[in-house]
Amino acid sequence: MSIRKTFWGFLAILVASGLGANLTRDEFYYRVSYMIGILILASFIWAFMSIKGIQISRFARVTRQQVGQLFDETIEVENEYRLARLWLEVRDKTPLPGSSGSRVLSWIQGKSIRSYSVYTLLIQRGNFSLGPTIISSGDPFGMFAFSKVIPGERTLLVLPYSVDLNAFPFPSGLLPGGRALRRRSLEVTPHAAGVREYVYGDSLNRIHWPTTARRDRLMVKEFDQDPLADVWVFLDSCQNGHIRSNDPLDIPKLGQKWFWWSQREEFRLFPSTYEYSVSAAASIVKYFIRQGQSVGFVSVGQLYVNLPAERGERQLGKVLETLAFLKNDGQLPLQGLVASQVGYLPRGSIVVLITPLVRDDVILAIEELVLRDMRPIVVVIDPHSFGSPSRAEPLIDKLFSRGIPTAVIRKDANLKESLEENITSKAA
Repeated sequence: MSIRKTFWGFLAILVASGLGANLTRDEFYYRVSYMIGILILASFIWAFMSIKGIQISRFARVTRQQVGQLFDETIEVENEYRLARLWLEVRDKTPLPGSSGSRVLSWIQGKSIRSYSVYTLLIQRGNFSLGPTIISSGDPFGMFAFSKVIPGERTLLVLPYSVDLNAFPFPSGLLPGGRALRRRSLEVTPHAAGVREYVYGDSLNRIHWPTTARRDRLMVKEFDQDPLADVWVFLDSCQNGHIRSNDPLDIPKLGQKWFWWSQREEFRLFPSTYEYSVSAAASIVKYFIRQGQSVGFVSVGQLYVNLPAERGERQLGKVLETLAFLKNDGQLPLQGLVASQVGYLPRGSIVVLITPLVRDDVILAIEELVLRDMRPIVVVIDPHSFGSPSRAEPLIDKLFSRGIPTAVIRKDANLKESLEENITSKAA
């Protein structure tokens, strides 16, 4: 409960009329005292009852979306009592940036439901609670206000922004075919390697029934990895390498859904080299997964992340969920990250390096990959476009002279065109 300034004004009148009644014994002062006292008591009861029987429900058809999409949520206010409410304030305290779910509703009839829709443009990745929601109301004279906090029961997972690529380079010499790699695979491939005893958790579709019948116990098939090269995406999450632009990012308040659709092409990523790096990583992983490749992901942010190379939408989901929470809090530079992992990568793998660094450290990491018979690709987030004095052109010239496919992404540039046109035209 909160007491407003109006209460003190009525209280002063009550005290003054009480003093006047004691001093003058005038009936007028008694009447004023009784009237103000009854008014204060009635206002308190009214304010107390104003939030009783009020329930708030939040509904969202989808609770897993990506940056750049429109989140559609419905907030429903139900009055369970027959008593009508003059006004009710709904305050949305969700940490979701740009959320505009707060409203002031007037004249909510008894035994009725009032609902409204909230549209939020998603600009930040992560996991956000849909709530808490605070409802408050008071009396008509503005003396008292009562509030009730309704905790959030659902969460919204915001995945990083990504685009659907139509092309991305496959370095020469990495074509499907050839001998099967003699490494065991957790997935079903065309290359059977043998059988073993069933272990709890094995898929039933891997059971080899002829061997099971012959040995009188469950036996499952093992497979070798496909000869197609793995793809490894290395995301530079070192804290010292990334910068953010000082340009403010406008967060539109979407009052109507049609407004968002009419302005959809104007969406811009948060002006940070790391957000552009994360979006590039998500787009590249999505492309290779949908090309049937085995994709692995490595980065060192607030945590060390190493996702083994796998195929399928399940792997894409794991990478996107990892990117949704990853931060550039790491202390390991790109060269150290490559050096720590290159010995564990299969020879012939495609290694995609995503970094804002324009120093020779990138060249050293590339040379180490080439010596290990890897096929590197570099995606450079141009720091100069974000306000840094460092320019990417000297590094790009060195990479091109070595025949390393290179893409350059600049602030406010079209991500799809940057990953497709720049890299394919230079590498061709």
